[in-house]
Amino acid sequence: MEIAGCRGSQTWLNTRKRRAPRNVTDRDFDIDPFLARPLTARIATNGPTIRPAWFLWEDNAFWTITGPWSVLPKRVRTDPVIAMVVDECDLATGTVRQVIARGQAEILPFDVPRGYRKLARYLGENVSQWDQRFRRLTEDPTDIAWLRLSPTSITAKDLSYEVQPPR
Repeated sequence: MEIAGCRGSQTWLNTRKRRAPRNVTDRDFDIDPFLARPLTARIATNGPTIRPAWFLWEDNAFWTITGPWSVLPKRVRTDPVIAMVVDECDLATGTVRQVIARGQAEILPFDVPRGYRKLARYLGENVSQWDQRFRRLTEDPTDIAWLRLSPTSITAKDLSYEVQPPR
């Protein structure tokens, strides 16, 4: 499966074992501080389909919120192999970095403390200022689930360049 605009190893390691990523094809930079930022990931499933998602990088896994509003749980239950890319591109500074993760995703029960940590990254820590649809996730998560990707493969590329001053 190709994700538009991403280059790197296309090797998929199919395994159901949960462990830290073992096939790090490239790691040009420390991914933990990069993935701690509130960036948007794009998740690709069989189909192919690609969707943007907020995520939490915790316990060597990507966590995204899903539920009945999305076809993602059904797609993952049918075929759990997914790819995810998190990237940044700043034309003013020339910073271009990307993390590409692959593996088998799973749908897990939602837990509110992790949900709060994930949403606070994007919305701030004051829940009273969150839009109601996000507050509901911490108040009544009965139909909400986690998609967890514990990657079997991660590629971290720094494709940054030096910006030339205008002539």
